[in-house]
Amino acid sequence: MAKVFDAAEVARHTSADDCWVILYNTVYDVTDFLSSHPGGAKIILKLAGRDATEEYDPIHPPGTLEGNLKPEAKLGTVDPATLPKPKADGAEKRQQSEGPPDMQSLLNLDEIEEVATKQVSKKCWAYYFSASDDMVTKSFNNQVYKQILLRPRVFIDCTKCDTSTSLLGHKVGLPLYVSPAAMARLSHPAGEHGIAQGISSFGALQIVSTNASMTPEQIVEGSAPGQIFGWQLYVQNERKKSEAMLARINKMPDKYKFIALTLDAPVPGKRELDEKSKDLGSSEPIRSAVMGADAPKRPGGGGVGQQLFFGTAADLTWKTTLPWLAKHTSLPIVLKGIQTHEDAYLAMQYAPQVKAIILSNHGGRALDTAPPAVHTLLEIRKYCPEVFSRIEVWVDGGIKRGTDVVKALCLGAKAVGVGRAALFGLGAGGVEGVHRTFEILKAEIETCMRLLGVEKVEDLGPRYINSRAVERDIYDGDAGLEKRGLWVKANL
Repeated sequence: MAKVFDAAEVARHTSADDCWVILYNTVYDVTDFLSSHPGGAKIILKLAGRDATEEYDPIHPPGTLEGNLKPEAKLGTVDPATLPKPKADGAEKRQQSEGPPDMQSLLNLDEIEEVATKQVSKKCWAYYFSASDDMVTKSFNNQVYKQILLRPRVFIDCTKCDTSTSLLGHKVGLPLYVSPAAMARLSHPAGEHGIAQGISSFGALQIVSTNASMTPEQIVEGSAPGQIFGWQLYVQNERKKSEAMLARINKMPDKYKFIALTLDAPVPGKRELDEKSKDLGSSEPIRSAVMGADAPKRPGGGGVGQQLFFGTAADLTWKTTLPWLAKHTSLPIVLKGIQTHEDAYLAMQYAPQVKAIILSNHGGRALDTAPPAVHTLLEIRKYCPEVFSRIEVWVDGGIKRGTDVVKALCLGAKAVGVGRAALFGLGAGGVEGVHRTFEILKAEIETCMRLLGVEKVEDLGPRYINSRAVERDIYDGDAGLEKRGLWVKANL
């Protein structure tokens, strides 16, 4: 019979040599696990001797405990009557007193984000909102779309508008997809499954993050017939962990149709808002990811982002990683994080294993002042336009309006992703908030297409935009492709 502990007894085990925590009313001895915890020992020690469920649950998928703790670490249960009652933070109090507004009253993505900011915890907001350094790239990702002007044609029948298209050979209802976005349950218990449910009626695609707060099986459970997903992969230093996950995804080919290998963040960016988030409202000093020489190697500071990246491999290469992937999955590969025309051209050489690329700077969360996807689109058009006919080109970053989506499609993108928008929609109103986010964007895309005089997505092209103001700012050096022996310059 399992032993029942008094909370006061658990509270006596708070040292690095004797550390207990309570999770889901069960008492665990995590002393031996401290040295191998990806987030560092200090994070667990801050929760030692008490109920850590509230902090643990939103960021750990089911099965995490069983996969990392020995069976004997489970000591027993705790008497619920002896646990202190949790205190609601400011966001929870507002939710309890006000609740979310009617989602139909929200007219754009900025309003949805504003509501979400009031609903979610400060830690959640800081993780979602944050970007690297001065957040220049994050801001510019959106601003650059405002520099592109539309060229509407008139006297054209615009009664019909078809937003459907195909991605990797699969029919989708929108050229709009959910980018891999981690830790969705920080904002709402529905998590990544809630995002999947929110976009299902639109026939939209979702790329699931490696760092999702739910299992890949849970996320696709009950999804609509024909709804498709991709699995984002951060390759781990311990390759066997990545291989095990690939094997798991391979068993769900009816749902997971491709692997999105992320390349734009081999190391985490310096996200200062996220670093400060754990200390908001706390008297404890900020613990930055930038540490002195005598600091422990494992991340104990740096916010959620730094902790999630622990163990991610930084040694990926064209010659070694793609052959390794071919051994462990036959699913098509999408390379996420291409930021130059040279790398787009290199990716094209690996077709048909590589079916698509995503032009992305990680939402401005990796290298600040990296180029927006629009710049890379224009670079490809200038230096190696044949890429568009050989592999699909997707983009993400900075999308706030349906007109932004249409402009990217006019420049040659096949699909456009939103990450933060889906998370903030979830935070604002759960499944309904995600649905409203896509409802707004779909309506704006349709309005834009009608006013341009375009009936189908595939008919969009450069003649419907004026991008001269942006073209002046793109890379204007040597193409750099001949030097690699990859390309004989065409007479364009």
